[in-house]
Formats: sequence, C-alpha cells, structure tokens
Amino acid sequence: MKPTLFVLAAGLGSRYGGLKQMDGVGPSGETIMEYSVYDAIRAGFGKVVFVIRHSFEREFKEFVDQRFDKAIPVERVFQELNYLPEGYQPHKDREKPWGTNHAVLMGKEAIHEPFCVINADDFYGKESFEVISKFLQSLNGKKNQYGMVGYRVGNTLSDSGSVARGVCSTDADNYLATVVERTHIERIDGKIQYKDDDGSWHELAENTPVSMNMWAFTPDYFDYSEKAFKQFLDERGNELKSEFFIPLLVNILIESKTATVKVLDTTSRWFGITYKEDRRMVIAKINDLVAQNVYPLALWK
Repeated sequence: MKPTLFVLAAGLGSRYGGLKQMDGVGPSGETIMEYSVYDAIRAGFGKVVFVIRHSFEREFKEFVDQRFDKAIPVERVFQELNYLPEGYQPHKDREKPWGTNHAVLMGKEAIHEPFCVINADDFYGKESFEVISKFLQSLNGKKNQYGMVGYRVGNTLSDSGSVARGVCSTDADNYLATVVERTHIERIDGKIQYKDDDGSWHELAENTPVSMNMWAFTPDYFDYSEKAFKQFLDERGNELKSEFFIPLLVNILIESKTATVKVLDTTSRWFGITYKEDRRMVIAKINDLVAQNVYPLALWK
C-alpha cells in the first residue's frame, strides 16, 4: 500500500490573505507546496490529503485542479475552531483552531494507511521524501512505530536572523528521546548557538537533528490523538491561545513507552520564508536546483 502525504494547509488563508496572494517562488510561478507534492509523487506516494479551512475551499480547489489534480489523487479535509469532540465547545473569545495535532485529527476518516505529515509552506527537499517514503512503506500492517525526518540544524538556518527549532535528542539506536523547542538559534562567528531562557548561549553541533514537522505515522496515531486531545481540552481548553502540537503528543507516547519514533537522517537543506528577506534566497535556491536538473523548469507541464 502506497503512503499518503498529509499537508497542513489550514493556515494558508490567514497567512497569505487568500490563496491568490500565495507567493510563487519557482521559475514558472510554483509555490513551495507544489515542490513537496512533486517530490512526494516521484518518491512513491499514492495520495495527497490537504487540511484546509472552509473559508478558502473554492480558491484552493481551483489552485489544485490547475496544477496536480491529474497527477495524483487528492482529497480535502477541514480544520475549524469548533471541530471538537462531542460535549466540548470553544471559548467564546477564541479565534483560531487548536494547532498542528488538531489538524492531523481532521484526517482520520480520509487516511487509512501509513502517512507523512508536512507543513504546506516549508521546502523539505527531494531526498527527505525518498527517505520517509521508504520508511513508511516498511510500516504497512504495523502499529506504534513512527518516524521523523531529523534535519541537520546547520541545513535549516536563515541568513536573515534567528530561528526556532525543535532540537532532538536520540538514543544509541537513533530513536527519538526528547524534542525541546529552542526559540533563538543562529550562526555566530561561524558557530551554531542557541540562547537559553536566562540569556546564556550554548553551542550546537552542525549535525544536531531538529524537527521541521515532517512526521511518519500509522493510522493508530489518530486514536491516541483523540484521547490526548480530550485531556488537553479538559486542562487547557479555556485558554484563548493554547495549541495541541504534534510534539506534545509524541513526547507523551515516548515517555509512556507506548510508541517509538525513529529519527531519519537527511542531507536535504530545508528552507522557507521566515523573514521577508528570505524570499529572494528561496527563489535563488530553487533556481539552482532547476539548473542542477533536480526539478524541471515547469513542474506540471
């Protein structure tokens, strides 16, 4: 059974002011998301599921139909603030949905095979999709064995300023032990360093694995998510900005020894538009990859 690519795209409407304002960064106007779908197709994925918002459903369907609807089966599911378990209601003043793992939960009825979760607006690279596709294909019929592409921190930095990354620690067999969010990482005098809460600086090795939200799960993950989300709502549901993130549940499952998460190494360089100055860099890097024949001049020709 071929794996599914699950793209978290519900934030695109608010982030870009509507899909028509999504920035094209490829030589033929392609968005970052299109390169992910293209890489997934040639890595052996069999379907793409997008989680979006109803507010831009029509625009998104047109966007997909014009590009890759004929290249791979596509489904859409929806994340909304009030999509909660029975008996729960959002606080009357809350404005946004509940984070990345809430978005993952929206795929339960559409996904019945091993799947990869990614962000819509991050560039992950050809090799990363090959690595995670191979891992996912090994999971058919299995449970409680998950994976995460661990990017080398030196391949994820911005030239325009500091970045936040989930810094990972692993055991001797390269299974994830913890993910700790470091909110201020940058290269200073040639060394990668992060600033701690007390203002002190600590060095990170160039190859330290970090999470860029590229996860490999099997469908049993949905059941754990439902149970944990109810507990999350009981404890933090009245907070106006609380979010149910993927690493939150992953850490719970690891600590309870319910599941394992294999950290999959990649030499791919992640990039995205963290700062407005990054857009020019992203365009240049994609043009370089086109010049190296990693991608064609037009993806959907």
